[in-house]
Amino acid sequence: MIARLWHGRTPRDKADSYVEYLKKTGVRDQTSIEGNRGDYVLRRIEGDVAHFIVLSLWDSWDAVRRFAGENPEHAVYYPEDGQYLLEMPPDIEHYEVSVSPKGSSADKPLTFSLVRWE
Repeated sequence: MIARLWHGRTPRDKADSYVEYLKKTGVRDQTSIEGNRGDYVLRRIEGDVAHFIVLSLWDSWDAVRRFAGENPEHAVYYPEDGQYLLEMPPDIEHYEVSVSPKGSSADKPLTFSLVRWE
């Protein structure tokens, strides 16, 4: 199983509308793809900024590529993202995780993708 982890930031006052926007764009598109095992959207408010993490779970790299294209290390953005996001880093980093939560598949190590903010 592969986990894809993306981090983005919006102004605090756009946080609620961004969650709704995510449901209609990236989350909907990802969960409609064969091989997607589900998505989580996490939110943390810090001062005037809302941080978001989108964690999506996938059966294989082929499944990830069906969403992200031939370069899955690049973040996927939608045309209206600029109305919400404070920045849009282009790349995603990948990390293998050798321990997974109880009850999940232990057949393959998990791989996490992380957008690093400088």
